[in-house]
Amino acid sequence: MMLSPAVSTTAGIGSLALAAVASWSSLLLVVQERVVPGWGVSAALLVMSLVLRWALTRVGRPAGASSLPPKRATSARLASRLLIVTAMLGTAWGAVDDLISDAKYHVLHPAGPGGCMAVVRETSFLVIGNGEVYAVARTGLALGESASWTVDDGYRPVDAGTYELDWGRGGGFLRISGTSTDPVVRGGSADIDCGW
Repeated sequence: MMLSPAVSTTAGIGSLALAAVASWSSLLLVVQERVVPGWGVSAALLVMSLVLRWALTRVGRPAGASSLPPKRATSARLASRLLIVTAMLGTAWGAVDDLISDAKYHVLHPAGPGGCMAVVRETSFLVIGNGEVYAVARTGLALGESASWTVDDGYRPVDAGTYELDWGRGGGFLRISGTSTDPVVRGGSADIDCGW
């Protein structure tokens, strides 16, 4: 069965749009206790969408098959290029941010009821430490952070083990503690809700 040029163009542009959106959003994926940052998810989506785009435009098209009208073909090429550049920039931005801030990801234990997990991203840049917690559902996907905090002198409370995670029927509660010399200056607690 052959796909029409309009269907293959829509599928190609749709997959590129998904990669572009993922590259600029604060999502992450947990696969077997390993955290894949949003920029890693975006890079994988970008590669898959480029392969899909190539396959839909090259493979199985009979000789002399009609293509899109010239004006629509030009618009589709322009949209594809813009989405590719957007996804590449977002992916690069996320990777460089993780590299510069020496980001570390932690899957906290124990997991909550229904497989809900708390995942923390801690960074340190100059004399400030930052952290974000994500509520990761059973699917392994978190679509954004639940809360964030800032700690003095680049201290990483989760890495140092100065935190408490408690689970109840309605979700989890994370308390972050600094030290007397490296206090938490903003935030310090978060509700973990996977949407049960």
